Amino acid sequence: MTDPAANLYAETLRRMPYQKPQPNEILPDLVIPNAVPLDERIWVPQAEQVWFRPLCLNRSTGYWMNLLRVRKSGVLSRHRHPAPVHAFVIKGSWRYLEHDWVATEGSYAFEPPGETHTLVVDEGVEEMITLFQVQGCMYYVDPWGNNNGYEDVFTKIDMCRKHYEEVGLGADYVDQFIR
Repeated sequence: MTDPAANLYAETLRRMPYQKPQPNEILPDLVIPNAVPLDERIWVPQAEQVWFRPLCLNRSTGYWMNLLRVRKSGVLSRHRHPAPVHAFVIKGSWRYLEHDWVATEGSYAFEPPGETHTLVVDEGVEEMITLFQVQGCMYYVDPWGNNNGYEDVFTKIDMCRKHYEEVGLGADYVDQFIR
């Protein structure tokens, strides 16, 4: 036979928040309602019909998390990652020319360090939105691997500052996403 008082006590402890103080130097939580934003100004233009929405721009460890939104078909970029990338498709689909798989709504993709691939959104996909976590940087390359550009967390921050200033949100609007 179980003791009702003991059960109640155990349940109370399970539902009790942590009772000690958090570390003094801890960063604040980052919670973003409407990660897919209702305000179009939050989408930062990256190329024609291609935008990103910053979620976390971590300048101390060099990673970023963002939503990538594409409203065109065709080749978007060829790039190489020196560190791992994680992706989760929220809407639409995309693929890489170098692989035979297609990332569709609800798909998760892990991209290993060192891989070079060519991102394509196929005809018939009206809008693609994917959550990407990128460690380090992306090197843009030609078909033979010659570097023709890069992005890292600092270029992302700069793009955000410029865009948010231009659309009236203020250059410091991006600060809420920086850790």
